[in-house]
Amino acid sequence: MHVTSRHTISTLVLIVGLLPGLFQAPARAVNTLPEELGNAEFWQLSATLSEPDGFFHSDNFVSNERSFQTVISDLSNLRPASAYIGVGPEQNFTYLIGVKPKIAFIVDIRRQNLIEHLMYKALFELSKDRADFLSRLLSRSRPPNVGPDSSIEELFDAFAAIPVDLDIAQHNYSAIRSRLLGERGFPLNAADQASLERVFDAFATGGGNLTYDGPIPNPGVFTATGLMPTFEELMRGTDKEGKHRSFLATEENFRAIQELENKNLIVPVVGNFAGPRALRAVGKYLRDHDATVSAFYTSNVEQYLFMDDSWRAFYTNVATLPLNERSVFIRGVIRSRTGELSPSPALPTTSRYETGLFPIIKLVDAFKKDEVDSYLDMLIDGTVQ
Repeated sequence: MHVTSRHTISTLVLIVGLLPGLFQAPARAVNTLPEELGNAEFWQLSATLSEPDGFFHSDNFVSNERSFQTVISDLSNLRPASAYIGVGPEQNFTYLIGVKPKIAFIVDIRRQNLIEHLMYKALFELSKDRADFLSRLLSRSRPPNVGPDSSIEELFDAFAAIPVDLDIAQHNYSAIRSRLLGERGFPLNAADQASLERVFDAFATGGGNLTYDGPIPNPGVFTATGLMPTFEELMRGTDKEGKHRSFLATEENFRAIQELENKNLIVPVVGNFAGPRALRAVGKYLRDHDATVSAFYTSNVEQYLFMDDSWRAFYTNVATLPLNERSVFIRGVIRSRTGELSPSPALPTTSRYETGLFPIIKLVDAFKKDEVDSYLDMLIDGTVQ
């Protein structure tokens, strides 16, 4: 894409007025997606869609994107939604609250992310409410002064005063294994079970102070990759109007994700975005069920794909997905102190992370016309919040 086009893009990403037109096109009918998946069907689907385990430089226990909630209200304009694709850990649950799809696929290069989502799945299924969920996730006794009407601040303030309990941790870990291997019948191998224990221990050790890189003693501590938000900070975050939108913000939000998990409709998949099978197989499954991708959360994965020159394979994969004019990427972008968007995934203290929505079809069309040559070229007609 020419320099003049990039100048146009830098202006377009700030135009909020683009979004209403983007979301007004008629939605494709969704008639054949399953209302529920059986246990064997869920596992078979996850296994057949998946690629071999891949490498990423960080454990990525929780998100590192403080701005991830800012687009939630705009995502509600996608409804009625069809399917969702995402990457990474718990931020996907919050996006599912905004999109409300019929089915979701979480595609991540690390098998540990698949295992983490299975852990979350078991915890949602075992927990009666948000406080019970946090008690199990963080291996701490349930505070006596919290209930269905507790705010997200009240929940985390109450848990902050409670130390980790090793007996509770052992009981909860056993319950998770029993749920996944016994009741659900998922054949986790020895490596999977070791990964499950590793992720579970990270939450028990870190509690609300668990970060992208691992546990820290207090908020504001620098990790290996910089100043990372804690799990508690992420859950306390708000949208652009200051409203709490996380999947733990309300009992209603929690129950919405719990219902999807109970029905096996959040399917974790191991896959490289630029790989040969995962995304294409997800696309085939959706086409076979007359579904479309309503939202595709990519985080800032595309920055890494441009760094290793595998971005063409990714956009070739995206072009095979069933899309319509309302289909959007949810992207994390990095803006420098001077206001410019950065192609680098590094997050220096002089920059800030922002989240935006970008029409997928316009990107695919530009890619097919050879109008994408760099990371900044793919930020086509989007709006960064």
